[in-house]
Amino acid sequence: MQNSFFSTSSNRAIATGALVMVVVALGMYSYYTWKQTQYLYSGPFTISVTGEAEVNAVPDIGSFSFSVEAEGTDAKTAQNESATKMNAILAYLTEKGIEAKDVKTENYSLYPKYRYESKPCPAGSYCPGEQVQDGFTVSQSVSVKVRAVDTAGDIISGVGEKGATNISGLSFTIDDTTALKDEARDEAILDAKAKAEVLAEQLGVRLDKMVSYYEEDGGPMPYYGMGGDMMVKSAMEESVAPELPTGENVTKSRVTLTYQVK
Repeated sequence: MQNSFFSTSSNRAIATGALVMVVVALGMYSYYTWKQTQYLYSGPFTISVTGEAEVNAVPDIGSFSFSVEAEGTDAKTAQNESATKMNAILAYLTEKGIEAKDVKTENYSLYPKYRYESKPCPAGSYCPGEQVQDGFTVSQSVSVKVRAVDTAGDIISGVGEKGATNISGLSFTIDDTTALKDEARDEAILDAKAKAEVLAEQLGVRLDKMVSYYEEDGGPMPYYGMGGDMMVKSAMEESVAPELPTGENVTKSRVTLTYQVK
């Protein structure tokens, strides 16, 4: 009868040690496998879609700014001349139906002006001249809102005739864009929902609940007439009022929806 491998104590000890090593190796393998699974994503699966929309509307506000400049031998004289010109322009705006709330001073400055005087100088030598104060200059800038946009051309022409040195920053905007933003957002959300349905069908999944919503700020884009800025110098004779097409303003909306899928 052949002896069994496990019949001796030494063989049994070897077998026991080998078994222990196998158990330890399996335990270590299981531990490291478990550690790796900790970094695997186990949450719900989602998809994100972006919807976009834009709404066009005709502007109902025209805005521009103008300046008045005056000079005088002293500060009082310069200020009086500036005030006379400005008061005439403001009275004209009131006559045209522009309310006081729509006329705003943006800048007022009073500063000395200088002239350069040379000095008598011996032949062949250099004698620098000097700056000498030569009165004062006043500059006042005012912004205006025109709510009857069809009269903007006439008003701009009249302001120039009343002594404005320049007119600039002409733009056409919409006074209250709340309704337009709401409309654009509604359309953008519908666009995103439709895209989500199509994407879910293409991926072979079903939409569950919406878990995230994000909206970008897409405010109205103003229309700038006359190339953005224009310069109108004071005229002694009546000028022709410019045609100022207002075009349309665009209000945009962009939203992102995130859905759980199953």
